[in-house]
Amino acid sequence: MKIKCLIIDDEPLAVNVIKNYLQKIEDIELTDTFTNAIDGLNFLKHHKVDVIFLDINMPVLDGLNFIKSLKEPPLIIITSAYTEYAIETYELDVLDYLVKPIEFPRFMNALNKVYRRMNINQPGTETSKSRPYLFIKIDKKKMKKVFLDEILVVESLKDYLKINTTNGRFMIHSTLSDFTNLLPSTDFIRIHRSYTISINKIDAVEGNSIEIDGMRYVIGRSYLEEVKDRILNSSI
Repeated sequence: MKIKCLIIDDEPLAVNVIKNYLQKIEDIELTDTFTNAIDGLNFLKHHKVDVIFLDINMPVLDGLNFIKSLKEPPLIIITSAYTEYAIETYELDVLDYLVKPIEFPRFMNALNKVYRRMNINQPGTETSKSRPYLFIKIDKKKMKKVFLDEILVVESLKDYLKINTTNGRFMIHSTLSDFTNLLPSTDFIRIHRSYTISINKIDAVEGNSIEIDGMRYVIGRSYLEEVKDRILNSSI
């Protein structure tokens, strides 16, 4: 099942940037693009989409009033050169707010939110029945699908992360906080300023360390209480 996307933006350059980003990712179908919200509204009368990449400052009908006019809006990701509308758009339950110029890693963070939201909030659809996953950028051109149930440990290495999985190890450019926020808190927990782990992959706990796949990871002092509450107190 492909995720159907729509772009509504009156800046051709911005449209081309998003189109190029979407073309790099499997499971995405760009249904159409429009340079004004009126044409977008007419399109939605006869077509269903999952996600709209929406500019705010557009002629005749701006992005905010466009959202308000939708009875059952799909997921909305704002793409704007201005930050002052962020609070108002979140009150309209937008999924994310991307500030132009949009860098690809930030774009992928927004798209990964789409995957998470569709898996959680659409029970009974084909998407929710599949294994949850994220796309990570492992080199300049290649996007790698990583299933969440394969992740063992995410380790911070300054400006990079090493993602240890049952299917290999991958390096990406991100912070541990940003990546951890993409993971479901029911299955993952940060145990150290340098480590986020999969709770389901823990093999043993001894003292202030956790063993996963034959490796030991120290629990940081500031994380110890939460780890005890989430993991140790559930033991028999």
